[in-house]
Amino acid sequence: MKIVVIGGSGLIGSQLVNKLTQLGHEVIAASPATGVNTITGEGLTEVLKGTDVVVDVANSPSFEDTAVMDFFKTSGKNLLAAETAAGVKHHIALSVVGTSRLQESGYFRAKQAQEDLIKASGVPYSIMHSTQFFEFLGGIAAAATDGEIVRLSPALIQPIASADVATAVADITLNAPINGTVEIAGPDKIKLSDLVQKYLDKNNDPRKVTADVHARYYGAELNDQMLVPGNGARIFNINFENWYLNQPKKA
Repeated sequence: MKIVVIGGSGLIGSQLVNKLTQLGHEVIAASPATGVNTITGEGLTEVLKGTDVVVDVANSPSFEDTAVMDFFKTSGKNLLAAETAAGVKHHIALSVVGTSRLQESGYFRAKQAQEDLIKASGVPYSIMHSTQFFEFLGGIAAAATDGEIVRLSPALIQPIASADVATAVADITLNAPINGTVEIAGPDKIKLSDLVQKYLDKNNDPRKVTADVHARYYGAELNDQMLVPGNGARIFNINFENWYLNQPKKA
């Protein structure tokens, strides 16, 4: 089976390409660096010739409201049109648990627009909603830092390791389209503010987290339902402690 992974050099994409290649599939890691650009359309016609499945795990380089909406709309329209022309049999997109509940955020409005384009395209599809990755905790802390204080919501989160995300995406890639959405998450619910404090403590980082119910997450205020999956989600086993033990140690 020929599989094209859009964003194939990123955190999830690179792991997914390795997994699918090891299983014996013809897998192409597509990105601007390899001559495939979903914004300009460059290389799409060529790379999609004979392609069975397209997996889109690309993310916007900017989270500014207008830029991120432009990215997902332009990329989505170009990619889905090229897939239709090429006769692609399955489009898979990685999105976020809680997207429809987080529409106060420009980023999540853009993700919703991406999903809407997929559903209207006519290409058979599967959308995977993942909870936040452990790998992004450092970035979340940095974005919320003011001096030595990190101001974050105490809303519940159920984070997942990127390795588990790649496993889940690989599984759905090798199955028939569901023409719907599935959710994946890690094993434990924890307050976002508490989790980031644990992460900072593990790294001997002196910053302290202040829990603030009004602190915004990508522009949205949170409650305990927004970032956790519903019933029927696929739950993976890697928890924070196990994930952290396997991270490269800082010099």
